Amino acid sequence: MELKKPYYAVIFTSLRTDGDQGYAKMAEEMETLAKKQPGFLDIESARDGLGITVSYWESLEAIADWKANMDHRQAQKNGIKTWYSWYKVRICKVEREYEFNK
Repeated sequence: MELKKPYYAVIFTSLRTDGDQGYAKMAEEMETLAKKQPGFLDIESARDGLGITVSYWESLEAIADWKANMDHRQAQKNGIKTWYSWYKVRICKVEREYEFNK
């Protein structure tokens, strides 16, 4: 999908604790909820030990609104308490992109 530039990427990189402890269900619920947020554009995610989820947004305001969402805030608290041993969030402005597709 071609996104209108510029747009913003929130890069969430994490290491999980052992066991699921409700993580998979919450991750699915948060993705569904994020997709309903004004300004949401897309999401990509991968995990093989290190997890990386990149969500794409129209504006910094849309990102701030998502961070402040009450259900998302509860998931963040659960993440700190139960699901993550480490994480880092980066917010970047995307001005250019290119891809290869066979």
